[in-house]
Amino acid sequence: MPSLRIIVDLSDRKLHLLENDIVIRTYPVGIGKMLTTTPTGEYKIVNKEPNPGGPYGAYWLGLSRKHYGIHGTNDPSSIGGQVSKGCIRMYNRDVLELARQVSVGTPVTIRT
Repeated sequence: MPSLRIIVDLSDRKLHLLENDIVIRTYPVGIGKMLTTTPTGEYKIVNKEPNPGGPYGAYWLGLSRKHYGIHGTNDPSSIGGQVSKGCIRMYNRDVLELARQVSVGTPVTIRT
């Protein structure tokens, strides 16, 4: 069974999906603002919710760090910037593609 995991590189604002430690897909992301930075560390996806409403776009992937997640956006121009309150923003089409591939329990590493 393939082993999937996610690595978020804050310095280049990219999310990498790895299968058996090989990058199979890379997505551009928006990250936290200077005063509300995205927390680095090791997390897991703890819940998945389609169409969460509000600014969260087409999908929410909640992380094991409370109040943080990977989600879509209703402002596609924000991708690539330091724009969020700490969450990781993706284009809606990208977060939908990612959500189809990962499950609750998928490890997520966020690094600078």
